[in-house]
Amino acid sequence: MTRTPHTTAGPDHHHGHKPATFHLSPADAQNAPPEEYLYVAAMRAGTGVDVPDFLAVVDANPASDTHGTIVHETPMPYVGDELHHFGWNRCSSACHGPDRSHLIIPGFRSSRVYVVNIADDPLRPQIEKVIEPDELVKATGYTRPHTTHCMPGENVVISMLGDADGNASGGFAVIDAKTFEVKGRWENGGERPPMNYDFWYQPRKNTLVSSEFGAPNAYEPGFDLADVEAGRYGQRLHFWNLGNRELEQTIDLGANGLVPLEIRWKHDPDADEGFVGAALSSAIWRFHRENGSYAAEPVVAVDPVDLDSWPIPVPGLITDLVLSMDDKALYFSNWLHGDLRRYDVSDPANPRLTGRLWLGGVLGKESDAGRPLTGGPQMLQLSFDGRRLYVTNSLLSTWDNQFYPELRSWLLKIDIGEDGSMAVDPDFFVDFHDRPDGPARAHEVRLQGGDSTSEVFS
Repeated sequence: MTRTPHTTAGPDHHHGHKPATFHLSPADAQNAPPEEYLYVAAMRAGTGVDVPDFLAVVDANPASDTHGTIVHETPMPYVGDELHHFGWNRCSSACHGPDRSHLIIPGFRSSRVYVVNIADDPLRPQIEKVIEPDELVKATGYTRPHTTHCMPGENVVISMLGDADGNASGGFAVIDAKTFEVKGRWENGGERPPMNYDFWYQPRKNTLVSSEFGAPNAYEPGFDLADVEAGRYGQRLHFWNLGNRELEQTIDLGANGLVPLEIRWKHDPDADEGFVGAALSSAIWRFHRENGSYAAEPVVAVDPVDLDSWPIPVPGLITDLVLSMDDKALYFSNWLHGDLRRYDVSDPANPRLTGRLWLGGVLGKESDAGRPLTGGPQMLQLSFDGRRLYVTNSLLSTWDNQFYPELRSWLLKIDIGEDGSMAVDPDFFVDFHDRPDGPARAHEVRLQGGDSTSEVFS
């Protein structure tokens, strides 16, 4: 494939102008040109192939003769990282130069962090720096890096899920967005949550919100319901004072909010509400400020399904969600049931189901992809204009093998109509399983110039 001028991700050479891939508002982002390529985290853990994970570059340009294929792979230097989530060193929350230039890619299991240069050649990313686990532990005391967000002040902040021994922890690491040196902990002393996972922040509301997964020593070997009963998985949301970097409020979601994972604050910079998916309870919760403090209540419930082969009713297991840039459409994946859903959330307190596709799952539903699929829909990524939704199917290596022992990993594209209708693109199917050097598993997807989960507006 060839790269057209708007895909350049190098420095801003026009002093005083915003960088090419930064956006002043959600409306500005919706008018961005379509993505021509994607970055996809691909892991090898659990596949039986003892080789490093890699960052895949996928051609997303329909006019290209390599459309829907991997056009480059950047391998990591070590085996066993388990690449999971990743993000940019800069984004629209700091709408000044220079432009985004590097991807920050944590190893969720190894606790390494890779700094990958995409400015020099976006189609052939190069590892520029490796932050080793002992450096993270020395500076923060934390391990198991997960969500990465660019933040104002030339900072990259990463949620950290574990301590040095793999027990649960609830803090954040800060990396300099220019030098990529580890600065230390983000939080400014005081009380810390017992667990961590995802986070989002809203500058105009001076608030950061974080969620909880569980203790690495619990989730890494695989899922055990006894660990939930023993309190080794989370059920709380935490609201922080963004400026002071201090925890101000915690909401316990209770039995209907078990394992709250992905957080999606509204993109409107003046909005004071958003959504979080409680994976194990299979519920979407809405959080919002009410009388000076935050409140939360479930607004969507996915009922469990009885299967003879299961000892308990099968939960949907909401593992990811994404909110359109206009804040009107919410998509989420039920990794176990196998359906991808779209809700109209124009009225956030009363979401309305408008579409559903079956993309694998354990319930045995006929696939809407025009081909049989193993696994279930998992990670989601949505273009700025809300017209293209990318879906992968790997969750966590041990969980993949536990629930889908025959997993074959894929990347799909869903076309979204003007009326909100969803259709699988039959010409875009990236097979991560049948490969010359053995199978890989696709996890998070990033679009070349940002996407619906990378940008925060201030």
